[in-house]
Amino acid sequence: MKSVLDYIDANRDRFVDELVEWVRIPSVSSEPARAPDVRANADHLAAHLRGLGAGRIEVWPTAGHPAVFAEWLRAPGKPTLLVYGHHDVQPVDPLGEWITPPFEPAVREGRLWGRGVVDDKGQVYVHAKAVEAFVRTAGAPPINLKLLVEGEEEVGSVNLDALMREHTADLAADFVCVSDTAMFGRGIPSLCVGLRGLAYVEVFVDGPAFDLHSGSFGGGVANPVNALAKMIASLHDADGRVTVTGFYDDVRPLTATERAEIASLPFDEKAWLASTGAPATVGEKGYSTLERIWARPTLDCCGIGGGFQGEGAKTIIPARVSAKVSCRLVPDQDPDDVMRKLGEHLRRIAPPGVRVRVETLHGARPYLAPTDHPVYEVAKRAFSKAFGKPTVFMREGGSIPFVRTIADATGKPCLLMGFGQPDENAHAPNEWLDLSNYHLGIKSAAHLYDEIAHMGESGGKSG
Repeated sequence: MKSVLDYIDANRDRFVDELVEWVRIPSVSSEPARAPDVRANADHLAAHLRGLGAGRIEVWPTAGHPAVFAEWLRAPGKPTLLVYGHHDVQPVDPLGEWITPPFEPAVREGRLWGRGVVDDKGQVYVHAKAVEAFVRTAGAPPINLKLLVEGEEEVGSVNLDALMREHTADLAADFVCVSDTAMFGRGIPSLCVGLRGLAYVEVFVDGPAFDLHSGSFGGGVANPVNALAKMIASLHDADGRVTVTGFYDDVRPLTATERAEIASLPFDEKAWLASTGAPATVGEKGYSTLERIWARPTLDCCGIGGGFQGEGAKTIIPARVSAKVSCRLVPDQDPDDVMRKLGEHLRRIAPPGVRVRVETLHGARPYLAPTDHPVYEVAKRAFSKAFGKPTVFMREGGSIPFVRTIADATGKPCLLMGFGQPDENAHAPNEWLDLSNYHLGIKSAAHLYDEIAHMGESGGKSG
């Protein structure tokens, strides 16, 4: 391993420069006008991996944006690891809040700033560069390695199930590794063992056929904005619990052991709150902040649109209004079931005088890892070797649709080995990647491949 680690150290700056080049491609998957950029982004990655000696490189088309597949199968008798990431990125608005342009990456304060640097291009390159280090020093990785990088994670991975069915044999592996999560804190190597799911809907509330003069008609017809505001305000009770009928029916409660493990983590709630800019923590009564954001279901209104929003005053009763509502789900909630219940609830609580329509957008199932599998101890050891500290288990409140999809499809353990930070602004202006984490992440991936290569040997591998 020494030559591999020395290579990673010697090429540290170049690895950053090559990531910068990839981040410059504006691969925003949710914007139809950016479709050519997403395709160019996939082609760029494929070309880069082709230079790293992969035995097979393919850009897989889907009904939407393409995915990139690569494999290095030069370790007969050794396990096969499938690594997943995504190459699409979030939109950049509000653009005016960026300190430097989102697709002109800049290095400041030991960080790389730009859209996609941590979610997820930097984390994909963590593995690409670990592979490169083995290829350049040893000829090939010490295990059989497959890499799948999709282009639609930020729009719900809508075509991933079909892609996996089409390429079931290609994606066969002993273990799966996803690097699209954050570490618990700076310098704390962390393995994510739980992800929340997602149920996302848009509710439309219509009143009159067209905007009406509020003086001539106010008080005589329902105002859709008022109606929707009342509906949204009623979706939580005074204790922070969601009021949707049946919402908690399938929620798996936290065990006493799980609550104790979460409580043992070095969580600085004051620093966490300061990083958000919010004045206080809120949430479901009876649970800690970490429990609420990791292991309890939530419902949030993500945006409202309708009515007059220009400068000055315009006295109208709007004809229609809409809101986007997302629910984060925990085991054993099902997104389709939750979206159905939410839609029924919204229609039931609508006040007289309006019409309500609910459109389901996308969902994802929650994931909880089988941490008693030996590969988790192997991964903890690999991460600790790179960072020089004990590895902790954590959960994350976000959703990665692929994780549950691949876990169900293969029945294999899925390692969530992320290198971001909790306050990295992944979906907000001024996204950043800690360059020390990027460097140590590459070393972590290299150690992981080496540790997996020696799984099952007498006494394990300790050095």
